[in-house]
Amino acid sequence: MLATRKLVTVFSILAVGVIAAPVFALKVTEPAAASHGYPGLCDINGKKLADGEFRQWVESNRLHIVITYKFSAGEVYEEHSQFRQQPELIQEKWSWKESKHARSQREFAVDFLTGIASAHISQDHKDVSKRINIEPGRTFAGFGFSLALSNLRKRLLSGEQVQLKAVGFSLFPTLSPQVVTVTISHGGVDRIRMSGRSVKGDRFVVHPEIPFIANLFVNVPDTKIWLTNPAPAGFLRWEGPIVLPTDPVIRVDLISGEKSRPAESAGS
Repeated sequence: MLATRKLVTVFSILAVGVIAAPVFALKVTEPAAASHGYPGLCDINGKKLADGEFRQWVESNRLHIVITYKFSAGEVYEEHSQFRQQPELIQEKWSWKESKHARSQREFAVDFLTGIASAHISQDHKDVSKRINIEPGRTFAGFGFSLALSNLRKRLLSGEQVQLKAVGFSLFPTLSPQVVTVTISHGGVDRIRMSGRSVKGDRFVVHPEIPFIANLFVNVPDTKIWLTNPAPAGFLRWEGPIVLPTDPVIRVDLISGEKSRPAESAGS
């Protein structure tokens, strides 16, 4: 029963004595432009599971991002996001779809403009749609947190903790959409070996703030995101559950290879 009462946060070391400050408008200090890459999706032990393709472009003053992962057994994961970057970073759309042999398995979506969030799980015949409270410029999902971190990097490196909002879905009983406060902090500088290379990155932690009572029923793991070091900050690695907290923990590397190694501390 407890396993079913978990919260899905769709995004993914706190400094002692530092108070987390809420962000009211996320100023864009690292504007994103066109980019195209081929990341790799691995299990947490570093075994490659899927080839990825990352596409990012600006159209009609909006930043669009599409990330696709294709598995050898026929599964496909696809994430779509849309953002406004001026005058602040504001996420407008997010969706995640899992399919196998072109048949939908799970779908999650958030329209940040209307505040409507929806979920569909074919196997359980579950469909839900609900209006949630979106705070523009503070609420993110999926790859939106990597963009938010890029623009918060200087503040986080100085030791500040920052609070944002993440969209989630309660598995029990009806996949009801929710908005959760998350505290973001800098966890250290690591060396990461991927595809035969050793690269340096800043590790950031996205920690869901779950009330004490809810903690008796909810287990939402932290998500770790690494950005390139030194600046300019760009995506390097992501670790966390696929979508739901009960999903397997996976790793996504910027540079795809057959074997991915765990991050190692690079010292101060």
